[in-house]
Amino acid sequence: MFLKSAQSTLRLDKKVDKMVPLPKRDQFDNLEKHTQWGIEFAEKYTKFVKERSEIEVSYAKQIRNLSKKYQPKKNSREEEESKYTFCRAFQQTLSELNDYAGQHELISENLSTLIINELSRFLQELKSERKSHFHEGRKAQQQLESSWKQLESCKKRFERDCKEADRAQQYFDKMDADINVTKADVEKARQQAQMRQQMASDSKSEYSSYLQKFNQEQNDHYYTHIPNIFQKLQDMEERRIDKLGVCMKTFADVDRQVLPIVEKCLDGMTKAAESVEPKTDSNQVVESYKSGFEPPGDVEFEDYGQAMKRTVSENSLSNSKEVKEKSSGKSKGKLWPFIKNKNKLSLKLGSGPEDFSHLPPEQRRKKLQGKIDDINKDIQKEMDTRDGLMKMKDVYVKNPQMGDPASVDPRLAEIGQTIEKLQAEVQKFEGWLAEVEERMPSKSDSHRRSVIYETQNSTTTVSNNCAQDRESPDGSYTEEQNSETQVKATTNPVPTSSTPDDDDEFDDEDTLPTIGTCKALYPFEGKNEGTIAIAEGELLYVIEQDKGDGWTRVRRNEEEEGYVPQPTLRSFWKQMPKIP
Repeated sequence: MFLKSAQSTLRLDKKVDKMVPLPKRDQFDNLEKHTQWGIEFAEKYTKFVKERSEIEVSYAKQIRNLSKKYQPKKNSREEEESKYTFCRAFQQTLSELNDYAGQHELISENLSTLIINELSRFLQELKSERKSHFHEGRKAQQQLESSWKQLESCKKRFERDCKEADRAQQYFDKMDADINVTKADVEKARQQAQMRQQMASDSKSEYSSYLQKFNQEQNDHYYTHIPNIFQKLQDMEERRIDKLGVCMKTFADVDRQVLPIVEKCLDGMTKAAESVEPKTDSNQVVESYKSGFEPPGDVEFEDYGQAMKRTVSENSLSNSKEVKEKSSGKSKGKLWPFIKNKNKLSLKLGSGPEDFSHLPPEQRRKKLQGKIDDINKDIQKEMDTRDGLMKMKDVYVKNPQMGDPASVDPRLAEIGQTIEKLQAEVQKFEGWLAEVEERMPSKSDSHRRSVIYETQNSTTTVSNNCAQDRESPDGSYTEEQNSETQVKATTNPVPTSSTPDDDDEFDDEDTLPTIGTCKALYPFEGKNEGTIAIAEGELLYVIEQDKGDGWTRVRRNEEEEGYVPQPTLRSFWKQMPKIP
């Protein structure tokens, strides 16, 4: 195409039978427009890749922000959740998603490096080369046009000289034929004719010589210079097209290169999803909330056909107390499952005592065991540090120039004190752990499920209004200390088998104030330590209300008090009537 455009600029003039150039009929203008369009197309493609790179960066940023948004926070709740397989699977998915975002950032980086920067540099070189080629072509074209003008000038001068020589010859012939003209005039006309002929001959020679020169230049222009320039332009255009093809292939390869890693990320998400184990998670819940309380015994049948069991009497009260004494007796342990201490420590979450006595037995055992393990780890660290210092001291003893052995002694003494304190802590917690394990039900009873306060689940089926009955007649509880009334029991106290150890265990502080009274809706045997046996219809003093755990602390007289399930009681009264 480029060479044919050069050959089309010549035509055969039939009149003069020679090649006549046609100025400004070449294809330089068209080629200039086409190559400029090609460069603009390459710039357009560069802009397209740049926008694609920006999209990849923005997408990767949004993916990273999404992954960061749902990452678990550094708190105890999230640490608690991390033990479940589905939570760990989600965390793994977020981690893989973060790596997935990194691959899109890599795509953007490779697009910028391999295509945008490379193509921009190539286009700058292409523009400079194109400018050089067209400058060379314009220069050759201008030189050919200049030679053409000189040839036209020589041709006109030769034509003029020829006409003047013809006129001078005609004048000489006329003068030579005229007999009236002197010989001198004829001679002058002859010389003039000869001179004009010589000038015409010289002009002819000059014209012929310049014509040959011009023909050679024209031949070189159309068959050598211009084809070379057009060939360079054609090579340049082919290199531009080839470069675009390479960039387009690279555009696809950049994505293809990250596909294996993206596939690994997706495989990681799939593997994380497949690692979810419902059984394991449900067992984790069971282990987390297993209390270790011994399930309650069977409810005894009460025959209301006998008059002595239809009413509440001293015998029923004493019988209930005897049942309690026979079932558990008095041990040296604290009230179980609830604690009474001198500081009246709140049982709310996060404010439990050091021995975790506010927790159910199984949970308390786990907490104590975990505490012991943590302290043992600290002891091991201190012992490792002590061993290292001992080795350092030995080195100092053998090589005094390296250090003073006495400088290590204060640190060793400090570590020794720390280890002693930690060992004392371990002994303290091990004592509490042994106490808990003694109170835990035996393995033969481990198949009996539920905790002690699950008895309210069976009692709530009898009366659905128990939760509503907890309210006072005016619709709310009253705990105003200023309006509390100390009420002494009017019934005869029943002697209980208490020991000095029991007195120490239940603290020697003043009796808790009474905040109301209640009536037992159902009988409760109170076999577990810390509870009290009650009979149906029995009136009791309330000394500590239900704090959300389902248990209420009541008192029968000055010596008998304990916990009973809240659903077994009637609601509190703000004004306390006398207990008959």
